[in-house]
Amino acid sequence: MIRIAARLRYPAVLCLLAALLLLAGLRVAAAEELLVFAAASLKNALDQADAAYEKETGTKVVASYAASGPLAKQIENGAPADLFISADTNWMDYVAARKLIKPATRSNLLGNKLVLVGPKEGAPKVEIEPGFDLARLIGDRRLAIGDPASVPAGTYGKAALIKLGLWDSVQGKLAPTSDVRQALALVSRGEAPLGIVYRTDVAADPGVTVVAEFPADSYPPVLYPIAELATSSKPEADRFLAWLHSPAAAGYFTKQGFSMLK
Repeated sequence: MIRIAARLRYPAVLCLLAALLLLAGLRVAAAEELLVFAAASLKNALDQADAAYEKETGTKVVASYAASGPLAKQIENGAPADLFISADTNWMDYVAARKLIKPATRSNLLGNKLVLVGPKEGAPKVEIEPGFDLARLIGDRRLAIGDPASVPAGTYGKAALIKLGLWDSVQGKLAPTSDVRQALALVSRGEAPLGIVYRTDVAADPGVTVVAEFPADSYPPVLYPIAELATSSKPEADRFLAWLHSPAAAGYFTKQGFSMLK
């Protein structure tokens, strides 16, 4: 009986060891996956950068894209991301004020420009200046723009329109969207004759073209701050953050029209 009991115990011990090894493996796998909350305008460039980083290091980076405002609110409500890349400093300031990032990891990663876009075929070419008759170009249709209350591209767009003296004439003709890529899509599908987006968004949709660039002094500098979230304990987050600032990552962003900031 003793020999039989001993024989029975060995398979049980082996099963237990196998289960523990499997659990350890799952924990390692989880530690090697990063979740990044990123502004929607980053999608094309960041997807390519993430794929390159995974190929180089074996670490999988999953990006969740939306307007910076909703992402900041999700972080405030406890969303378990590792890094946040905002399309403006205000929403990064928002999460920082609530002690939701690691302050020492915050930096400005990228810069961008604001443009007016139209459909690829038949779009007018204009020069944007104070008093420019944008309302006439829109006619009885709508100007596609990210919602200025929550979408940084819309916030910058509103600032530019106010500075140029155009806001009063067009604010009743807006088609606000939940992120900048949706504004781009409205123009591409012909649902809006014109839209305000980032320069980098144009490369993402062959159905649109740049009508004009907004004067650089008509809106605040477009900055993309990045930071690790306070709840992240993954060492790989530090390494990925450093890699994003490196020459190895720069090409994925500059070819989409972003400027790298140091």
